[in-house]
Amino acid sequence: MAEIVVVDRSGREHRVPGKRGHSLMETLRELDYGVAAICGGLCSCATCHVYVDGPWRARLPAMQDDERERLSQLDGYRPEASRLSCQFRFDEQLDGLRVVIAPDE
Repeated sequence: MAEIVVVDRSGREHRVPGKRGHSLMETLRELDYGVAAICGGLCSCATCHVYVDGPWRARLPAMQDDERERLSQLDGYRPEASRLSCQFRFDEQLDGLRVVIAPDE
């Protein structure tokens, strides 16, 4: 089974099943330690902000302007690592993806 490595806000690492064809946000919002995802994936709230580990960044689709704009308004924005987890879908190429849930803002 494909999995995602999720580091919660307290630094604990969890291995969770990845749901092929679903956005990463859909998986993370179901976790007690996951993301709020208030807007439900519309790229309008940034409550699904995560930091993607280096080796995985190149496997994700390019960031669009609306995502970049939303993220750049956050104090915790890291240009090299920040992504909104609603903006990409999990598939076989992302098996083992490691993300850190960004601080609440």
